[in-house]
Amino acid sequence: MADPKHLDQITERVERLLLRHEELQRTNALLVEQVHTLQAERDSLKSRLMAARARIDALLERLAPSQTDTTRSPSDTHKDHS
Repeated sequence: MADPKHLDQITERVERLLLRHEELQRTNALLVEQVHTLQAERDSLKSRLMAARARIDALLERLAPSQTDTTRSPSDTHKDHS
């Protein structure tokens, strides 16, 4: 049979490993929760960015016709009247 002192050492080590395993499981669960939170935040920011881009694109389209009128040079308007 194995030495009782040796068995006690093994038992103590196994118990420490089990505690460490439980601690790592809790830490992992917290990290998974943080990842999910950050993914949701990222998705929300992406959605807001896309909406802002759409608004900017719409504004640019509204400005485009008036920009072409104001950017014409006087020689362009003179050619139109010829």
